[in-house]
Amino acid sequence: MFEEILLPVDGSEDATAAATRGFDIARAHGSRVHVICVADTGPLSDYQLPGERTSAAEALGDRAERVVESVVASAATDGIEVTTATPTGPAPETILDYADEVEADLIVMGTRGRGGVERLMLGSVTEHVVRRSDVDVLVHGGTD
Repeated sequence: MFEEILLPVDGSEDATAAATRGFDIARAHGSRVHVICVADTGPLSDYQLPGERTSAAEALGDRAERVVESVVASAATDGIEVTTATPTGPAPETILDYADEVEADLIVMGTRGRGGVERLMLGSVTEHVVRRSDVDVLVHGGTD
């Protein structure tokens, strides 16, 4: 049923729990899994702190790589074909573009459960993906 599963992660507990669920689904369906962590660089990506050798974009890219490696290392991936990537850009759009690129049948992602004024003003990455995705999105977690 699901041949290609996309697991966007961000290092949060909810995203890690969702990834675990995604790997379980992949195992049950013999799916390939694509684990990504978007380095959402934004307008300050070229900014470099005094005394630092890397830009904000490079630091975010390094963090994204560590997050992806951690999720894959901690998951039971035996028998599952796994690819990883750390694309850059606005997170919701980048996730949706990546889902199109790999022809994902399912996106499994967590939510931090943002609420109140912050959610009304900013929304959430998960909400944007759910509303705009052409494929099924399984949201796991999200209670704060």
